[in-house]
Amino acid sequence: MKQILALLLSAALVIPALPAWAGDDCYADYKAKQDNPLRLHYGVIRLDGACDAGSARAEVGARLSREGWVLLNVLSVFGKDGLKERKDSAGRYFLRF
Repeated sequence: MKQILALLLSAALVIPALPAWAGDDCYADYKAKQDNPLRLHYGVIRLDGACDAGSARAEVGARLSREGWVLLNVLSVFGKDGLKERKDSAGRYFLRF
């Protein structure tokens, strides 16, 4: 009984700390570059891993580097509700990688 009570108490403390969109898809918007010649782009990417800025930097950087891009920075991490407002700005780099 004590174990069940401890488990329920732990769940009650952890669940409110999760982002509201933790169960949904997670996305990040970022800036990247290529050298020789210098090219820059802004893009939006769907994250497969954890939905936080630190994890997003590692995942986005690795995926971009496979295509010859260098991640400059991750601007934000967001849920499905932020896709529409970023689509035009990302252009051909919207969900490309």
